[in-house]
Amino acid sequence: MEIVDTHCHIISADTERYPRKPLGGKQAPIGGKQSAWTHGRPLTAEELVERMDEAGVGQATLVQATTAYGYDNSYVLDTVKLRPGRFVAVGTFDATQEDAAERLRSAVDAGLSGVRLFTTDGSPTSEQGMWFADEAADAFWTAAAATRLPVCLQLRLGADTAAALDRLLHRHPDAQVLLDHCGYPDVRTSPAAAAAQLTPLAAHPGLHLKLTHRTLEGLRDIGDRAAEFVSPVLDAFSAQRIAWGSNCPAAEQPLPELITLATDVLGALTPREREDIFRNTALRLYPALTRR
Repeated sequence: MEIVDTHCHIISADTERYPRKPLGGKQAPIGGKQSAWTHGRPLTAEELVERMDEAGVGQATLVQATTAYGYDNSYVLDTVKLRPGRFVAVGTFDATQEDAAERLRSAVDAGLSGVRLFTTDGSPTSEQGMWFADEAADAFWTAAAATRLPVCLQLRLGADTAAALDRLLHRHPDAQVLLDHCGYPDVRTSPAAAAAQLTPLAAHPGLHLKLTHRTLEGLRDIGDRAAEFVSPVLDAFSAQRIAWGSNCPAAEQPLPELITLATDVLGALTPREREDIFRNTALRLYPALTRR
């Protein structure tokens, strides 16, 4: 089975063509600082291809490195133009601008296959923004739903954010949302409670889960209790609404180790369920990948 990775990041070595946004500048990285991995283990598009080939990953979604480039999606877009079918681009987007709908259509015309709303600055202690569900963003959501454009939503799921997401999806039932890192559920403390926070949201058919190491590591650590999270979430969403992503190279582990982590945790699933999570869900969300 050829794997499709729904969450990779790339950083260009060419800082003149693709400059990092200066801290404190008018277009500073979201949150005002760059994530540590963008300095410590950046990965160019060419290096990512090498790692994918070695690990058996056929295609990938390039998710904008938001804290490095902010809203400048040039590098992921240029990379997709060079390797159409191997990659699709998911760019960071400002959903609250007055002309958000028009700008979204222009972004799609420029080559984006999806967008990401980055609602925190990426640090563990960051304040969770709630603007993603504000009525000020409704024009964006209407436009995204009309084009069936997947929206990666990066947020920390809690009582308030879950309620806001529920309200949003009631207003925009046709929206296609891919919840980054499953909303960072606290599976180590209580896998059952973490599942109970997610499963009511499965009533919205457009909501999908992106399963990455941030959840999988906790599930691995709790051993057999992982089933208390995996089983109810899988029953609620089905494997057809769950997609695996490596978060490479933000994740410290090498790509083959991240794949092993996922396959080990999901070992009890059926072959078809694993194929959906590792490949088919991504192809349904990003049909441009099927044109390889």
